[in-house]
Amino acid sequence: MKEDFMFTSESVTEGHPDKLCDQISDAIVDHFLQQDPCSRVISECAVSTSIVFVAARFASSAVVDFPHVARQVINQIGYEQHAFNGKTCSIITSLKELPDEEYCCFDEKSLSEEEIEAFPVKNQVTLFGFACNQTSALMPIPIWLAHRLARKLTAVRLQKILPYIAPDGKTQVGVEYRKRKPYRIHSITVIASQNRPLAAGGPDLKKIRDDIMEMVIKPVFQDEDIKPDAETRIFINPDGPFIAGGPSVHSGLTGRKNAIDTYGEYSRHSGSALSGKDPMRIDRIGAYAARYAAKNVVAAGLADECEVQLSYSIGLSRPVSIQIETFGTGRISDKKIAGLIERNFDFRLAGIIRQFNLKYLPSVVKGGFYRKLAAYGHVGRMDIGLPWELTDKAEMLRQA
Repeated sequence: MKEDFMFTSESVTEGHPDKLCDQISDAIVDHFLQQDPCSRVISECAVSTSIVFVAARFASSAVVDFPHVARQVINQIGYEQHAFNGKTCSIITSLKELPDEEYCCFDEKSLSEEEIEAFPVKNQVTLFGFACNQTSALMPIPIWLAHRLARKLTAVRLQKILPYIAPDGKTQVGVEYRKRKPYRIHSITVIASQNRPLAAGGPDLKKIRDDIMEMVIKPVFQDEDIKPDAETRIFINPDGPFIAGGPSVHSGLTGRKNAIDTYGEYSRHSGSALSGKDPMRIDRIGAYAARYAAKNVVAAGLADECEVQLSYSIGLSRPVSIQIETFGTGRISDKKIAGLIERNFDFRLAGIIRQFNLKYLPSVVKGGFYRKLAAYGHVGRMDIGLPWELTDKAEMLRQA
């Protein structure tokens, strides 16, 4: 296992076409669950120049206006371009109601252990959760910094500090490691789209680069322990002006940014999309349960890094396999940690839903819940009270 290496992760802003699709899909999930917490829904979205395509399968008593939800998300993100905006884009839907037997309403809080055991998963999937002590959120520092830059790029646009910035943007951070610990910032890339070219009154490239350095990069690293140094390579719109961006420039699709949604490729992740699925989908909520377990292991001081792997098979309620990898950083053996996790965490479908209150969070959280996850990561978030980010079992693991 390498101890000295350089690792790079990327993030994108909420206006990136793939993230736009994720947010539309999860906003639809929120609207279903707000009306009917027992809703079964899978929603997928694709966008391109002047067009949005939404495909959904659902079993629910809820009534959802799919085009209205899509236009609302587009407008809130801030797309006002002639080639793509929430008022004039065409929205095509392909909707299918699932059979009645797919609709299964139950109150997980009142279920007995035997009843929870009787709820099998309907998907086969292998999921990963990861945590490490590189940041306060117990996330790998490259994706943590990339997300911070992307959020700041959006903030200076919405606050009109840099009003010429358009919704679509990308960030990338490379970190040099020594003995598997973050050592220095190797490189930073920020790509910001702009509303207008220079000929139409937009800023020139030098101004964009100066503004982003002063208003985005420097503020993000101001309070970080590891800062750019004289050797750090910084690229701001290295390919020149990026005019407009968004679906009028490159298309988008739900579920195409799994690494950005999780650990920036520093750890493994499932190939399954997280967005656009109701809580009965183990390929979504199992990833949250795995993160919860891994984070508590690291918070307990049992390891500096921990990857939890859960494998599910159709028709069974529990994972058929629970594997632990601590990359040589464990204070006790991986086998012992696996035993502690299996005894102290509930990885059953109905158990996860009950633990995290997943069917009711869209009604509890103002503005919906799942849509908030669809940009800037489903894990490691410090701005939302995510139940799988709690470290409430760390002390119990230490004592055990």
